Amino acid sequence: MRRRLTGGAGVITLTAALAAATALPAAAAGPTKPEPRPTGAHQVTVKDGETQPVFSRADAVTQTVNIETTADSDRDGVRDRVQLRVMRPKETDGAGLKVPTILEPSPYWAGIKDVPNHPVDIGDARARSLTTTRRDLAEVFPGYYDNYFLPRGYAVADLDSIGTGGSTGCPTSGDRSEQAGAKAAVDWLNGRARGWAPDGTPVRATWSTGNVGMIGQSYNGTLPNMAAATGVEGLKAIVPIAGISSWYDYYRAGGGVVAPGGFQGEDLDVLAKAVLTRQNPEVCAKVIDDIEAAQDRETGDYSKVWAERDYVGQARRVRAAVMVVHGLNDWNVKIKNSVQWWNALKEAGVPRKLWLHQGNHSTPFRWRVEEWLRQTLHWFDRYLYGVRNGIEREPKVDVQHADGTWETAKDWPVPGTRTVPLALNAGPSGQPGDLGPRPRPGAAQSFTDAGKTRTAEQLLVNEDRADPNRLAYLTGPLAAPVRVDGVPSVSLRASLDGRSPYLTALLVDYGTDTRPTGARVTTGEQVCFGESVPGDSGCTTRQVLQTETAPYKIITRGWLDARNRHDFARTEPIEAGRTYTFRWDLEPTDYTVKAGHRLGVVLLSTDYDYTLRYPAGTEVAVRPGVSKVLLPLARGGRESLR
Repeated sequence: MRRRLTGGAGVITLTAALAAATALPAAAAGPTKPEPRPTGAHQVTVKDGETQPVFSRADAVTQTVNIETTADSDRDGVRDRVQLRVMRPKETDGAGLKVPTILEPSPYWAGIKDVPNHPVDIGDARARSLTTTRRDLAEVFPGYYDNYFLPRGYAVADLDSIGTGGSTGCPTSGDRSEQAGAKAAVDWLNGRARGWAPDGTPVRATWSTGNVGMIGQSYNGTLPNMAAATGVEGLKAIVPIAGISSWYDYYRAGGGVVAPGGFQGEDLDVLAKAVLTRQNPEVCAKVIDDIEAAQDRETGDYSKVWAERDYVGQARRVRAAVMVVHGLNDWNVKIKNSVQWWNALKEAGVPRKLWLHQGNHSTPFRWRVEEWLRQTLHWFDRYLYGVRNGIEREPKVDVQHADGTWETAKDWPVPGTRTVPLALNAGPSGQPGDLGPRPRPGAAQSFTDAGKTRTAEQLLVNEDRADPNRLAYLTGPLAAPVRVDGVPSVSLRASLDGRSPYLTALLVDYGTDTRPTGARVTTGEQVCFGESVPGDSGCTTRQVLQTETAPYKIITRGWLDARNRHDFARTEPIEAGRTYTFRWDLEPTDYTVKAGHRLGVVLLSTDYDYTLRYPAGTEVAVRPGVSKVLLPLARGGRESLR
């Protein structure tokens, strides 16, 4: 007799778990066939709504399989193959136990190569030659997934994306071929794709239930988004951490070439070269040359290249439940990637959760270990095993504030948030200007671009004095805290005269305070989460977020190529000295400006660490009063700005 799964305190075995998964909505679970009861082996056990660690990590079996994809990215007339390495409970070998799989796809398992970045100083004979470095990625296999999830009845797997490690094909930085590579692993686990052992023997995933989850950070979090966007059957849940949803919003912004933070001059072709670790990499030279030729570092316009790497429009295909995770201080994969994905998934009716934390390009695993493990386990248990633990009825959103505390909410932005326009007005002496709710139109205020030699951080200091290379607009000291919660935007009436087409806006918190930087420091406290095996303790060192005391913090920033004032896909000439209306978004944020601090908007042209750097000297003239910033403010903050 099949028993109904509950979140109660009783211990039950999952003889009916996979059948229960079929009761989930189609978007969450997809069809699942009943599985035979294991004989002569441990059974997956649930207590208090969680699978329990009853299987031995030390006795786990491993296998490597090369899986055929539907892509031929290296154009050799043979379908690409991706290499999957699997670790699973020994009871899946001949004892009848079938388990779902938690999979981390990556181009990084075989390492990363140093590759020169593109020059970003326009007009210089000397090109800046930067090199890529290994990014702050999720821990490599074996990480905590095997120690924690395998004993609970999961297979754990690593996948080399196309053109990397043991896979064939060519890395293509997010296009449909890479999507096909990630999808192929799910297909093989469901019996729909062919696979071979390293010796060439055909191999099938007879131990697999067909239910698959994916998790990973950065590129490793992007590949789950890519796989889910294909609508592949069997992919039931993903946890993309700092993942990309549109590569345009990684390497471009507002119609212009804008770098990921810390990687000035990187682009699609550079990343493809950096992860090209397959055997015989020379076969990919033409493929990557074609990417370089098509990516367009001159105009930055949205084009077919970027449309092929945009998954937001494919959100309606997603069948997997999605737990989106992103750092509010992440300037590598900018938070827009997660926020627009979150919104698209909402429109598509996809089951979803959101974590926004105070880290940078990182995972909150090490500084919120217990809650991270609880929620991710419940997420996978719910959608891969059908355990009715109530995770889908918990608050959808977890947001970490600057003081380290966490808030839960029904949605994000938090309910009650409203957009408030604040005018950029001239001050009593012209500059700095005033930022307030009542517009005061006046004569144009100008600055001269010097961003090729001065960083944004250098340009926003001394806010109470005029600076010839920027414009600043400030509120008075706030009477109460103001929470900016969503996507700020700017509307300027302005003219440009010079070579740089860029307009940059910074939203700044002015006030000396101790704030998180996004980096982490270790505490020395050991937290053990799984079975220890030789060479892998099953423990980690708890971290806390690093802070610094400073007189200001850039809350968020945003960019526009003025030639794309109407359409990011179309460059239009700018007539020198002619006044236009320019509108653009800043990166999403969730930030509280404390009482007594001042809120500022700083306008620049070149942003040294992000945009291309044209020769200095472009003159930008802004009409105050009719220019404004539009701030999404949480309930209670609007009154402080009146």
